[in-house]
Amino acid sequence: MDLLLSVRPGRGCTVLAVRGELDMATSPQLREGLQRLVDAGDRQVVVDMAGVGFMDSSGLGALVVMFKALRDVGGRLSLAAVQPAVRSVLTVTSVDRVIHVYDSVQAAEADVPSTDHATGR
Repeated sequence: MDLLLSVRPGRGCTVLAVRGELDMATSPQLREGLQRLVDAGDRQVVVDMAGVGFMDSSGLGALVVMFKALRDVGGRLSLAAVQPAVRSVLTVTSVDRVIHVYDSVQAAEADVPSTDHATGR
């Protein structure tokens, strides 16, 4: 099964919605999709994981690689609406201690650092 990726502007960030299973066959699609955002200049990226019911170590690896890529250019990768099975993978591997995980996209958007219009920064 292919991974479906869709990009939309969020509040002070770019939201990448992911649908499908994140495994060895599909994780390169996620990494390429995130890399395109980085290459386009996006620095605050929220990955909406509501449509992901399964993730293996290759999916986890793709997220960690892109977390580091964004961090290296002064950006931030956050995860939102993570399903219980995927959240357990993040918890067991302690990745949730490094990558911010939010209950919803709205919560992730609310926590995007500075440059929003409300603060004028």
